[in-house]
Amino acid sequence: MTIRKAAKKDMPKIMDLLMQIHDLHAEVRPDIFVPGIPKYSPEEVEVIMEKESSPIFVAADEKDEVLGYAFCIVKNNEGGVSLTDIKTMFIDDLCVDEKCRGRGIGKELVDYVVEAAKEYGCYNLTLNVWNLNDSAIRFYEKCGMKPMKTVMEKKL
Repeated sequence: MTIRKAAKKDMPKIMDLLMQIHDLHAEVRPDIFVPGIPKYSPEEVEVIMEKESSPIFVAADEKDEVLGYAFCIVKNNEGGVSLTDIKTMFIDDLCVDEKCRGRGIGKELVDYVVEAAKEYGCYNLTLNVWNLNDSAIRFYEKCGMKPMKTVMEKKL
């Protein structure tokens, strides 16, 4: 398996994976996620792919078939007077094909993103995970991530 930056030829599989992860989110939070509509359109993915500040990394098998991806965003956190100015690599979306889960592909993607974040000069790696997605929380904890803050809600 190799991990590389996504290319336009990867679009069909990326769109399939975007739908897979969206369906999972819609299952966990149907009150927030509209079924059948992925987070990004193909046109939006192409724009994201072209920006240096938003790399998409894909894990591909020996036939160069995409098995998973990590959408990332490099953010400059300008803290104002009370927070330090740091650069962060944010994992906006991560998905491994449901047929390939449990084989260490997600861990390899996260490890690759950690190294990429270091190359970008980032202070940390962050992401959001839905509290009801227990398997994702356990996965990220196994990757060495810890809660940074909690967003609270009260449904009205």
